[in-house]
Amino acid sequence: MAEVNDNLLKAVELALAGDWEGAHQLVQQYESDATAAWIHAVLHKMEGDLSNSGYWYRLAGQMDHFDDEPRAELTVIQTKLKK
Repeated sequence: MAEVNDNLLKAVELALAGDWEGAHQLVQQYESDATAAWIHAVLHKMEGDLSNSGYWYRLAGQMDHFDDEPRAELTVIQTKLKK
C-alpha cells in the first residue's frame, strides 16, 4: 500500500508541475483505487474533458468536488495522501 500511496503522491506532484502525461500514466496503474480515480478525475478536468472527468469523479465517490479548482483540489488530495 505504501508504494501505491507514494506513486499517487508523485502523480499529484507531476500534475502540479504541469506534467499531465506523467501524472496520467501513474494513476492509470491504480484504476481500482478511489484516490487514484479522484486524481484521474482532476487530470481530465484540467485537460478539459469534463465528461470523462465526471466518470472518474463518480467512480471515486467525489462528485462534490466536480466544480473545485483543479490545483487547489490536487493540494487537498496531496495533504490527504501525506497523512
